[in-house]
Amino acid sequence: MTTALAAKQPTPQDGLRVLVIGTSGSGKSTFASRLAQATKLEYFDLDVMNWRPGWYGRSTEEPSLFLADVEEAVARPNWVLAGNYAITRPITLPRLTHLVWLDLPLGRVMRQVIMRSIQRASSGKDVFPGCRETWGRMLDPEHPIRWALSTHKGRRPRHQAMAEQIAASGGTILRCTDQASVTAAHHLLVGEARVRSAA
Repeated sequence: MTTALAAKQPTPQDGLRVLVIGTSGSGKSTFASRLAQATKLEYFDLDVMNWRPGWYGRSTEEPSLFLADVEEAVARPNWVLAGNYAITRPITLPRLTHLVWLDLPLGRVMRQVIMRSIQRASSGKDVFPGCRETWGRMLDPEHPIRWALSTHKGRRPRHQAMAEQIAASGGTILRCTDQASVTAAHHLLVGEARVRSAA
């Protein structure tokens, strides 16, 4: 189901700034990119902003530059941002109007992340420029398959606390626990974008 934890209804002048979170394989990038396409909002993906050739992670290797890029992105009046990076929260959370939390069952998440990893490794194509998925990389403890399995349960209390904090500050929380609620959240946000564009 979709659970909205906040009562505030932003006005059209507030803009629409949507952060999409969830464990690895939950469909953050897919949801965010489809929403951006449907609403014409600017789309940003923290993974795209983070990874450089050879799986060089800017969030750990050059955090100040990475955060500067994130800050520039979310300074805009309207956007959709996919990603979970804790280091970015002091920048992103105060700016968002809506948080979409993809809190899907572990079985579904694992099916999605395994299929995605197999497709990427089989294709030989770059996941990000200069970053290719390999069969051997799936043995890495931080590979999305293993990461999703090990963090799915533990992240829920932290995401819940974050959602409650955002709701208390006037943000709207859309917690999606199945496909029907994912679809409902998409339609709700498309509708809100239309209200703002018509104002």
